[in-house]
Amino acid sequence: MSTTPGAFLAGSFAACGAVLVTHPFETIKIRLQLQGELQRDAPKLYRGVYHGIRTVLANEGPKGLMRGLGCAFIYQSVLNGCRLGFYEPLRSTITPLFYSDASVQSLPVNVFSGAASGILGAAAGSPFFLVKTRLQSYSPFLPVGTQHRYRHAWDGMRQIYGGEGLRGLYRGVVPAMVRTGFGSSVQLPTYFFAKRRLVRHLGMEEGLPLHLASSTASGFVVCVFMHPPDTVMSRMYNQSGNLYNGPFDCFYRTIRMEGVLAIYKGFGAHLARILPHTVNIERFSANADGWLTFPDLDPDLGGADEQAHAPVGKANFTTGERKDLRPLVLANQRLS
Repeated sequence: MSTTPGAFLAGSFAACGAVLVTHPFETIKIRLQLQGELQRDAPKLYRGVYHGIRTVLANEGPKGLMRGLGCAFIYQSVLNGCRLGFYEPLRSTITPLFYSDASVQSLPVNVFSGAASGILGAAAGSPFFLVKTRLQSYSPFLPVGTQHRYRHAWDGMRQIYGGEGLRGLYRGVVPAMVRTGFGSSVQLPTYFFAKRRLVRHLGMEEGLPLHLASSTASGFVVCVFMHPPDTVMSRMYNQSGNLYNGPFDCFYRTIRMEGVLAIYKGFGAHLARILPHTVNIERFSANADGWLTFPDLDPDLGGADEQAHAPVGKANFTTGERKDLRPLVLANQRLS
């Protein structure tokens, strides 16, 4: 499965497999972000990740935690289709602008291409993420935020389009693009940075433990950068009418009414989702396609950027041979 269609299928299976595992945390994250919206000292119906999961299970059953799962699958497929479809054309177009050899693997160019393709994917999949958010926020027992009664995803699409038109389906697309751009830009550099430090200071060797530790560190940093626009996105997706005039208005009013830490509501649930999501998506990719590879970064050879400038090929940086960085870049750019 070495072709782009094959890679797309592997990426889609990886993303859907990861979503299946982490979706309950996404549901709790959204409800935590929405509770107490634009209120001071509002009662906390959900007091954290564990309490939220226990409360939803007790009142709504497993179905309550898995609301919007179909939309999540579709969104991931659209997102990965755009990333895998646009990444290489962008990279191969931009690289010759800075290097005489178009096969050079430049980390800044790779990160920009991954972020740009992710932003395009977030824009294309935004209507599905919008409906997913509204389905997950709905609760007949402990409602938070505006409640939307949709029988299923397509009923939600029909109601939104019928009431607000195409513009309604793309409500909140700007913070969605910012969120994905932040995450895609931060993930790969922090993964390389953490990996090099673990090798240099702790003597860890190439393998699964090193990858898991590097991914965990990277996932935490990604969550720190992604969560504020993620909170803005959730509130703009879930709003009814024009509660907010735009993402900056939402950001400002949230901080003014609820305090600075309000933009980090649901951070624990987000972290609980993004860490296993990162690990699962890469392991699913490896098992599905044999496509995922990890660079053997030698601390004595300089930064990840310098080592990433080697021409495309196979093998090990530490032996002076060439290795393709593109599969790693693509695998590490799959953020939902």
